[in-house]
Amino acid sequence: MIDLIARVPGLKSVDALLTGLVDYAGLFPPAGEDMRRALESYASYLESPDRLALGRFIVPISRLEELEETGSDLMPFGDSSEPWRLSVLVADDVRSAAAQMLEFNDRHSPESDAGRAVIDVVELKASAVKEIAHQRNDLPARFIVYFEIPTIPDVSPLVKGIASAGARAKIRTGGVTPEAFPRAERIVDFLAACNREGVAFKATAGLHHAVRGEYRLTYEPGSPKATMYGFLNLFVAAALLFAGESEDTALASLEDREPSAFSFSDDAIQWRERRIALEQIVKFRSRFGISFGSCSFREPVDELSSLTRGTRSTTS
Repeated sequence: MIDLIARVPGLKSVDALLTGLVDYAGLFPPAGEDMRRALESYASYLESPDRLALGRFIVPISRLEELEETGSDLMPFGDSSEPWRLSVLVADDVRSAAAQMLEFNDRHSPESDAGRAVIDVVELKASAVKEIAHQRNDLPARFIVYFEIPTIPDVSPLVKGIASAGARAKIRTGGVTPEAFPRAERIVDFLAACNREGVAFKATAGLHHAVRGEYRLTYEPGSPKATMYGFLNLFVAAALLFAGESEDTALASLEDREPSAFSFSDDAIQWRERRIALEQIVKFRSRFGISFGSCSFREPVDELSSLTRGTRSTTS
């Protein structure tokens, strides 16, 4: 992440926040695109002016073969091309999944005639410390591993288990029903535990809007509304904790519904009276707040662009 951000010409605070931030989950609700459409979208985003904000393509292990068959003509070719980066969701039989992913990487290596792609991230679920250690041991060390853990009142033991395993944490921050959104206090508990243990994190679900507010839960006409967390709120709250601010301050920023409370200059992001300098943002993104999964790429990027108009680098 440091190298990727450092290559951005004329780096500004919003570039540091956005670079590689959005993992594309177009296969998942509420978008629920078919494989071909999702891969076409991902390929087009990689060619767009906002491509630096794009992270990995998220795919379940059960659909990995479908991805190869459907997207073989869309993958980049040639030694000089950048491979697609994939994050694979694994539900069970981790050892078998590891073998399948290693074989995939061999088939799509620079030495292969197939299109270039690499699985470098694996996402698992765990609700007990022993699950974390067991599943991590079934995966080669070359994979970056995230464990999605429940948002329970005392999340510290699970985060400590993730730290001991040399892995990263994942939090689910919403869904397509109001009940899927955890309390703000539980999210701050998760962030604070990760910060204490030096565990990097990613988030997923319900974050395709920039600022907290009431939005429709799906793209269906007449879909019910619910209060959703803004990804800007979440990552600013995490950055404030990383910078040494209190959990109360992080909670207040997470729950803030006022877009004007967030402002961007070339060398800082500001939430109300709290200022996060560019250098701190780069460290935060490299060591702590890594990414979030979203079924939409354009929606979060365009919403943030409307908030930061005139502050983003135009030389991406």
